Amino acid sequence: MNPEQILFFLFGAVSLIGAIAVISFRHPIYSALSLIVTFFAQAGLFILLGAHFVAAVQVIVYAGAIMVLFLFVIMLLNLGTLSAKGAITGKLKGFAVILGILLAVEGVYIAVKGTKPGDPAVASAETATESVNTTTYSIGELLFDEYLLPFEVTSLILLAALIGVIVLVKRETQEEN
Repeated sequence: MNPEQILFFLFGAVSLIGAIAVISFRHPIYSALSLIVTFFAQAGLFILLGAHFVAAVQVIVYAGAIMVLFLFVIMLLNLGTLSAKGAITGKLKGFAVILGILLAVEGVYIAVKGTKPGDPAVASAETATESVNTTTYSIGELLFDEYLLPFEVTSLILLAALIGVIVLVKRETQEEN
C-alpha cells in the first residue's frame, strides 16, 4: 500500500468514527466537537483528491465559522444533555435503522463498483482537477485583489455581531441574577 492509500483509509476511518460519534453522544457540545473532527477528516480527503481550495473552505467555513456558530447557540441556549424521551421513538427508530442499512449498502456498492484507473471517468476527473486548480487560483486572485475590502468588511461585521451577541447574553444573565 502506498502512502496515499494509507492516508485515505486513515481519514476515512476518522471521518466515519467522528460521524458516528456525532449521533452517539447525548451531550450537544461533544456532538459538535465530533462534527469538527469529521470536518477536518473530510478536508484531508479533499486534499488527497487534489482539491486544496475545497479543503481550505471546508476548514474555514464549516469547521471554523459554522461550528463556532453551532457551539455558540448550544451554549447560549444552555442545552444540557438531551433527554432520551421523545427523541427517537417507535416507528422513527425503525425508519432510522432501515435508512442506515440502506446507506451502508449504498456505500459498499459504491466502494465495490468504483472506477478503475484508466477508465474514461478517471481521466475526465483528472482533467477536471487540473481545471479546478486554475479556477481556484482565479478565485483567490479575484478575492484578494478586487474584493479584498468587501472581504475584510464582512469579517469585521461578523466580529461585531459576535461581540454584540456576547454583550446581550452577558447582560441578560446579569439581570437574571
